[in-house]
Amino acid sequence: MTFKYGIDKLSIAKVLAISKGELQAVISKEAVTKIKACREKVVRIASGDKAVYGINTGFGPLCDVQITSAETSLLQKNLLLSHAVGVGNSISKELSKMMMICKVHALCQGYSGVSLALIERIVYFINHNLLPVVPEQGSLGASGDLAPLSHLFLPLLGEGEFWRDDKIITAKEGLDSYNLQPLILQEKEGLGLINGTQFILAHAIIGLEKMDYLLDLADVCGAMSIEGYQGSASPFKESLHRIRPFKGVIKVAQRMRALLKGSQNLYSHMECKRVQDPYSIRCIPQVHGASRNAFEHLKELSEIELNSVTDNPIVLNETEAISGGNFHGQPLAMALDYCALAAAELGNISDRRCYLLLEGKFGLLRLLTTNGGLNSGFMIPQYTTAALVSENKSLCFPASADSIPTSLGQEDHVSMGSISGRKFNQILMNLEKILAIELMYAAQAAEFRRPHTFSEIIEENLKIIRAKVPKLDDDRILKDDIDHLINLVKKQAFIVK
Repeated sequence: MTFKYGIDKLSIAKVLAISKGELQAVISKEAVTKIKACREKVVRIASGDKAVYGINTGFGPLCDVQITSAETSLLQKNLLLSHAVGVGNSISKELSKMMMICKVHALCQGYSGVSLALIERIVYFINHNLLPVVPEQGSLGASGDLAPLSHLFLPLLGEGEFWRDDKIITAKEGLDSYNLQPLILQEKEGLGLINGTQFILAHAIIGLEKMDYLLDLADVCGAMSIEGYQGSASPFKESLHRIRPFKGVIKVAQRMRALLKGSQNLYSHMECKRVQDPYSIRCIPQVHGASRNAFEHLKELSEIELNSVTDNPIVLNETEAISGGNFHGQPLAMALDYCALAAAELGNISDRRCYLLLEGKFGLLRLLTTNGGLNSGFMIPQYTTAALVSENKSLCFPASADSIPTSLGQEDHVSMGSISGRKFNQILMNLEKILAIELMYAAQAAEFRRPHTFSEIIEENLKIIRAKVPKLDDDRILKDDIDHLINLVKKQAFIVK
């Protein structure tokens, strides 16, 4: 199977498959035709006397300075050189590759006016894992992701750096190893490369992939904690959720019924005198479901953006190149902030369930240890979940609520979407750790419910846990146990369906 840039619809799953080498991607014949036609329009505009932003003018507040045709190539080169001002740690190689995949598809729509040779070189980088080094800080999310995209495409000019395995090499070394010559940018090409939301978009894609699994895992964690707590399954009845039919909530309720189906443990206390469970048990569908709704919203918007043109100016015909705002990251920035909050809430309610399991109620021993006093048992890992939850709360301030004018006021409202994307992924990394600790707690609580058995999926996940982490009888260093479980979460080793 082959994906055709510029004609096939790009999805999150396809970006991931192309990035992993599981799906071959080529520039379609239809895209070649559109690219060449648009390029001819730019050449005609550049040869005329009319000032057109970014083609024969300066940039930002210098848009009123017209550039001669002899200087247009240097203008485009200087654009990349001057805008490559990123700082901080480098983004992952995976993110760098996804940015290039997203950019190629946008350029292949035929509205950016860059040459076919330029796009072909980026595709060559993708296919041969020539992955540029890109600093993570410096983008305002308008005019697109200027700084990170400048770093991403400096190697086209023989500038900047590439990754070679886990080492950094100069762009010249990387190009020489493949017998490639640096490109000379022509009219509009520099601007076509660095205007766009591909940094924000790549962070959304990688975060959505991770969150997709963590949403399911959070349901599994909740079900396992319910088994340990001997909570009630009645709050998950279909009839209850049919009269408040939010899609995410209905889905989580259905999943909870499936995750608890066939449990001897829950059946054993159906006639007990407990009236209701705490919110972190009985409101799992409402809380997890709300997070699912946010996830679906971001996914929908990201797939629109994947198939959009976020360049500036947009070349519409031989005489018209409109300088608009398609590069503005606000549509993704706000949704990323919302989804970051949704991910944080999964960790918040998970920490509350950990706390419940420590209280020593309904047949559980305090701190889940048989010799409390001499042993602290599982007292302290909940400190860790509390710290991670607090950190996530501090990361939930919406970056998109902020805007700092730049470019002498020409760019007077920016999205800060790059920060939204980075914070979203930081929260998800913390969530992986929180859920790993809940799994450790729930597995220990389940030991107090034996010889009763649980549902098939929970029994299988308990086996996965016990293969790495034994039951706690006496105090030991728990960091090793926690690290084992975090690694299993990161590898998506738990059964969630």
